[in-house]
Amino acid sequence: MKKLNKLYIGVLGMLLVFSACNKDLNLKPYQQLDQSQAILTAQDVQITLVGAYNRAGLSDLYGGGVFFYPDLMATQTTIDWHGTFQQLTQMTNQQIPNDNSFVNSLWLDAYEVINQANNVIANLDKVAAGDKERVEGEAKFLRGLTYFDLARIFGKTWNDGDPTVNPGVPIVTTPTTVISTSSYVARSSVSQVYQQAITDLTTAEAKLPADNSYSASSFSAAAILARLYLQKGDYANAATEATKVISSGNYSLNKTYAAEFPYPNQTAVHVDNTSEDVFAIQVTSQQGVNGLNTYFASSNDGGRGDVHVVPSFLSNFESGDARAGMFQYDDPTDPTSTLRCHKFDNVDGNVHIIRLAELYLIRAEANLRKGGTPTGDSPVNDIKVIRGRAGLTTPATVTVNDVLNERVRELAFEGGFFFHDAKRLGQTIGTLPFNSDKLVFPIPLQDINANPNLKQNPGY
Repeated sequence: MKKLNKLYIGVLGMLLVFSACNKDLNLKPYQQLDQSQAILTAQDVQITLVGAYNRAGLSDLYGGGVFFYPDLMATQTTIDWHGTFQQLTQMTNQQIPNDNSFVNSLWLDAYEVINQANNVIANLDKVAAGDKERVEGEAKFLRGLTYFDLARIFGKTWNDGDPTVNPGVPIVTTPTTVISTSSYVARSSVSQVYQQAITDLTTAEAKLPADNSYSASSFSAAAILARLYLQKGDYANAATEATKVISSGNYSLNKTYAAEFPYPNQTAVHVDNTSEDVFAIQVTSQQGVNGLNTYFASSNDGGRGDVHVVPSFLSNFESGDARAGMFQYDDPTDPTSTLRCHKFDNVDGNVHIIRLAELYLIRAEANLRKGGTPTGDSPVNDIKVIRGRAGLTTPATVTVNDVLNERVRELAFEGGFFFHDAKRLGQTIGTLPFNSDKLVFPIPLQDINANPNLKQNPGY
């Protein structure tokens, strides 16, 4: 994998970066620009916002890594890892050193997105009145989304001890343009980082339009809030936010499960979002990388073929479940050949950050857990929607365990759910308890060395 040059060091390196979008926007060839020189007009603010999306889509972040790396930590009984990247093998072995370059890049990319968003927010006065709320909403969506994932990767899960005490990640909400003593930011608590994400996403939901092309919309923010509240165990709010998306009428499930993962015979053309995508990272042959394609797809489909699915995983599916069709042997006549997940076979396939099916599953689980009058619709009806699309009938009653099983069948390998669901449910991950120090990613060593106020996680 081509790794990003380490031009900065984590929290100390959140300098304004425009190079990510230079090739598309024909910007001056500067790697770093002083804010007073770089952001002078509304167009400059928009360019900075485009740059934030661009960096969010890097392979170590929302180009796939932010979901793939946690799942590598949690799929010991689900996949066989055949990759040659030693530092990804460390993840599958649940033995990550604090100088793992993939972890370092995830952290760096995340804080560059945050700093780009901070620069947009700090310069809203330059934006035309008619665009100001949208621009602010998009920047805060990206910042809130990123802080949420940083908190659950580099901090203990919400239900592990006291989130008001457990360290999360540094919160920075103003642009970093020069390095000074104020740049040495300490880690905020898990609770504080979650609250920052909630504040950003709630603001984004209020300010963004319902339809915003490929960019974040108000319903993108509501969808991520629903995911966050479920992770946090706030089931009433999870059901409420999920209902906003489902009831909007802006999205609908594809007629077939396979249609959510279009495979246009590798024609190297961009495939638009489907009706089910609430938010996705756009990938084209000219820009972006689908990191999930890199690791899951065979060489015939542009990937490395590093991930082999364990055949016993197929036992999760009932007879006639169309979703099982996404898992096929290289030789259909030979069950001893490699079993692959074919969700990510399109080299230029968009990376699905969140899709409508997940919202039905969030609402069903949240309604079951909170009890009382269901918000939006009954869990039975929500599961009927999911199972019906898969060609299955639904029993008259459903349990939380039924919903969790549907999450595995529906969302496998898409969003780090093997890892994050196991942690929120208090399940053993591999041979480790959910609250093991080894299941919290290390703060990158280069940042620990550079920032005297940044404390390492236990065990590293």
